Amino acid sequence: MKIALAQINVHVGNFAGNLSKMKAAVAEAKEQGADIVCLPELATVGYPPRDFLEFEDFIDLAEQSVQELAKEAQGIAIVVGSVSRNPVVEGKDLYNSVYFLADGAIHFVQHKTLLPTYDIFDEYRYFEPASEWKVLEYKGKRIALTVCEDLWNVGNENPLYKICPMDEMMDQKPDFILNVSASPFAYAHAADRIHVLQTNIARYGLPLFYVNHVGAQTEILFDGGSIVLSPDGKVFQEMSYFKQEIRTFDLEDVSKGGRENVQEKDKMTLIHDGLVMGLQNYFGKLGFKKAILGLSGGIDSAVVAVLAARALGKDNVRVILMPSQFSSDHSVNDARELAENLGTQYDIIPIESMYQSFSTALEPHFWAKDFNIAEENIQARVRGMLLMAFSNKFGNIVLNTSNKSEMAVGYGTLYGDMCGGLAVIGDVYKMEVFELARYMNKDGEVIPENIITKPPLSLIHI
Repeated sequence: MKIALAQINVHVGNFAGNLSKMKAAVAEAKEQGADIVCLPELATVGYPPRDFLEFEDFIDLAEQSVQELAKEAQGIAIVVGSVSRNPVVEGKDLYNSVYFLADGAIHFVQHKTLLPTYDIFDEYRYFEPASEWKVLEYKGKRIALTVCEDLWNVGNENPLYKICPMDEMMDQKPDFILNVSASPFAYAHAADRIHVLQTNIARYGLPLFYVNHVGAQTEILFDGGSIVLSPDGKVFQEMSYFKQEIRTFDLEDVSKGGRENVQEKDKMTLIHDGLVMGLQNYFGKLGFKKAILGLSGGIDSAVVAVLAARALGKDNVRVILMPSQFSSDHSVNDARELAENLGTQYDIIPIESMYQSFSTALEPHFWAKDFNIAEENIQARVRGMLLMAFSNKFGNIVLNTSNKSEMAVGYGTLYGDMCGGLAVIGDVYKMEVFELARYMNKDGEVIPENIITKPPLSLIHI
């Protein structure tokens, strides 16, 4: 038996687009000679669907997607995650389910048991947990279908749940496990996944095929990295990170074991590639094309500019240099050099006269007060106003350049350097920003060295 894993990038609520992508994946799996193709958790609706699940027409469209996809299950079986209705009045109205489609119809449905309510997850709000666990038989093989969290209660010192679905299925003697997932990205999470899945192998001794989402949904990133494990606990194959991919595996080869194929997980590579993918998906899924940001000559805006150019293309990124009387010539030159290295359009708009206009207007009201952060923050708010004016006039989305350390300690100016449609490095600590800049220069200087080595500016409080 040959099993294909299709880690695809779906879009919450885009039923037509998701169905088209799933059909294309099925067609590719057929070409690869697969007997079964596995698509991720809730692939019909996208993840996380959240309160869309409260709308009847949303659920109707999900059911229609499953029915349409079932028509493609000719000569191949399709495993796909979607929602299903709970026929019992008591309890939640929906299940988070995995469907097994074969011979043009729905052949089997297994519901998700373990419903997480931590981190980005709020599944118990919407879904009823499974109360039955059955192994299905297909082409002489007995298959245990599981959904994401169903495998995450094994090997924990302090388990969140009182049940393990695979424990309930083992007496039915399954031949292998299929798991459909929507497991979000964190730079250490990929290694954690492998550990959890290997713990399952140690407990159950079965081949395991795990398919994960890839792509971004607003602020949430899914990294792919689908995994195939042999009964000896070795990673038979680990698929690409941050890329759509469809690969087919022979169950007999996987069952033999003896093969280890674990990818290196460099922290900065993962963060860089995740942020680039996130930017691409944020713009692409919302129908945006062009970005704009203020380039100060500092490291945060430099890193954001590089990420934007790599994600959207240099012709879709515009940077504005807005020097004030507080700016050094070196900062302006550094920013200009970076823009030229990237090949992005840049404009220079001095803001000293604007700053002085505000100061003059405020002087009669501030006459008894010493110069302090009120005056310092004017320049940041002038820059925010200019960026938003460009955004309104040309349709560019403003990118925020604040990092996680600044956000944590209140180092930012409301309506100034905190304005923007997306905080690109809002989950990256300052020291990681420096590491990321070094990583970006690994194949040659992109960010001028002076931007990386110059001391940061003193704090400007909200």
